[in-house]
Amino acid sequence: MIARLVPEVGWRRAGRGGARLDARLLPLLREIRQRATLRAAAAQLAISYRAAWDLILAQSGVAGGALVVLEQGRGAHLTPLAERLLAADEAARGELERLEPRLGVSLAPAERGAAGRGLRLTASHDPLLAAFAEAPAVKASIALQLRFRGSLESLAEFVAGRADLAGFHVPEGGADPAVLERLSPRRDRLLRFAGREQGLMLPPGNPKRVRGLADVARKRLRFINRQRGSGTRLLIDQLLTEGSIDSARIAGYDDEEFTHLAVAVSVAAGRADAGFGVHAAAARFGLDFLPLRRERYWFAVRARIAAEPAVERFRAALSGRAFQRLARGFVGYDARGAGELCGAEAIAGDNA
Repeated sequence: MIARLVPEVGWRRAGRGGARLDARLLPLLREIRQRATLRAAAAQLAISYRAAWDLILAQSGVAGGALVVLEQGRGAHLTPLAERLLAADEAARGELERLEPRLGVSLAPAERGAAGRGLRLTASHDPLLAAFAEAPAVKASIALQLRFRGSLESLAEFVAGRADLAGFHVPEGGADPAVLERLSPRRDRLLRFAGREQGLMLPPGNPKRVRGLADVARKRLRFINRQRGSGTRLLIDQLLTEGSIDSARIAGYDDEEFTHLAVAVSVAAGRADAGFGVHAAAARFGLDFLPLRRERYWFAVRARIAAEPAVERFRAALSGRAFQRLARGFVGYDARGAGELCGAEAIAGDNA
């Protein structure tokens, strides 16, 4: 594989010469959200408690408000500003991943030295997967090259040999034929990731009294959709078909976002009356959530590399206690059986 230089997301205050956020801040905020104490978060990142707190205080000024609240006996928790910052960062990273093939710069062999490639994972966007990939233990043990794409595009990359694993999701009780036709029972194996809930994200209190997609159409509510080719878009279209709802009646059907968190941000900011995505994204912003379908998220992997050390380390990280603890912090997920290797036919009979 040819090595590449790729852009990264950075944050600064708006305006010419605006102060930049320290690159250490967002990883620290993620650890605080996961571990609920500043001391544990600092230890995970190998910095002192005092250095972590000084960083938060200094960066609160750049961000324009408090980022972390410490309460005696109750640990630490993020402020709404910090949660919005993390969500915006994840949304920006997802968008940049989508654009990376056009923006990245390939390096000639002489330019890239002797470093080997890591495990290439192209996957449908998922908040739990994004947090898993950023976990220090995962970054230390797996050279994971994660790119977020839609489910169909991820599987196409996998089939073409441009990804070692493809992350995709299908509703329990039946996968879309477009997904099934990209998998080969003889060539491919599946790794379990997690079950999750998908449904409508609505403003707090559900002021429009939405009970389903039919209400979104009937009341001409402003809707924010997911992009074509994503597994969530396939699910939305399936639900519209099941409900005999014409997509032309959905105001905003052609307005697309590329991640669950970006959809949640649109609803939370009042740019849409309803969106569609995972329960965890809605919970992140205090939105109401109307569950419409359970589904299973999988990773496809070639049978011939399933026993290679990099894949085994990936499976071990998924099946470990650290991942189970991480998953419990995400509403609507069930990570039982994560890392289990299955035949490709398991997608048809899985009801977990």
